[in-house]
Amino acid sequence: MSKPIDYDAPRRPAVEIEDDSLEALAARRTAAQSPSVDPDEAVPTEDFELPGADLSEEELTVAVLPMQPDEFRCTRCFLVHHRSQLAARPNGQDVCQECS
Repeated sequence: MSKPIDYDAPRRPAVEIEDDSLEALAARRTAAQSPSVDPDEAVPTEDFELPGADLSEEELTVAVLPMQPDEFRCTRCFLVHHRSQLAARPNGQDVCQECS
């Protein structure tokens, strides 16, 4: 596993890097770390949901109405539109203005 490289840090010659002792490297590492932890990062969000989470216990809160007589389903985007959005009927298929 390689260690991350800080490209913004000033570079030192290779000879100077090889001269560092293990104790000096450890002391420099602990000095560079922040002594405090950001409280926002330490507390996981409880409202976070992963994609594909189990929603079987959820109820449908929107009333679903059947397609009305003045509506049509576009054969390209499969959305239900009002008849005023009907653009063309190629081969007897209803196509909305957005898809034409």
